[in-house]
Amino acid sequence: MLVRDRGSRHDALEVLLVQRNLRSVFAQGAHVFPGGAVDAADGDPLLAQYCTGLDDIRASERLGLQGGGLAYWVAAIRECFEEAGILLASDRDGNLLSLSDPATAARFAGHRDAMRRGERRLLEVCRDEELALATDCLHYVAHWITPVGPPRRFDTRFFVALAPQGQAASHDAGETIADEWVVPQEALERSRQGQIEILRPTAHNLGILEGFSNVAALLQSVDTIDVTIEPHDLS
Repeated sequence: MLVRDRGSRHDALEVLLVQRNLRSVFAQGAHVFPGGAVDAADGDPLLAQYCTGLDDIRASERLGLQGGGLAYWVAAIRECFEEAGILLASDRDGNLLSLSDPATAARFAGHRDAMRRGERRLLEVCRDEELALATDCLHYVAHWITPVGPPRRFDTRFFVALAPQGQAASHDAGETIADEWVVPQEALERSRQGQIEILRPTAHNLGILEGFSNVAALLQSVDTIDVTIEPHDLS
């Protein structure tokens, strides 16, 4: 869940939603947070060297796993970049990556396209661009597991992070066909009115965000939010 404050007065919190392709196998046309499956490459020990402020031991403890927890943080960063064009990473000077320079933006757009085609890995982008993944900026919020029975089941972890300045969201025109920044209350109301489709876990997490007036208030309390396991249908 990428969040930011609305306007210069910081009077409301906005969250990024992307719309799934109408031809998707699952949840066609639904408005969701950027995300996807954890790939084997997300757990590459070499990639762990590029993660800031978090190692696999602490990440696994946070998720209640024996090991491999850091891969979830890496997957969240990778999927945000591939699906929404936002890369949570720091440059060689320790500053969050900015893509405000057109030449830099074009270069990273090329990295993104190559990663989506399977021609590049996040590890290679980090190495070549001298980046560190901002894993310490992602906060774990919730855990949803769908019930036994349906042929497709999902075991999903949700994170929240402040979207970096100097980067603009853009859907990938493949898995996602639209993107928008929206106040959580407004998204939930549009869903109730049938204007957009929002899955139950998405709505639940929008409800969490709805309780905060701005990003600062959210981040001050995010580590105290109860991580919930909700074995509900995703319809």
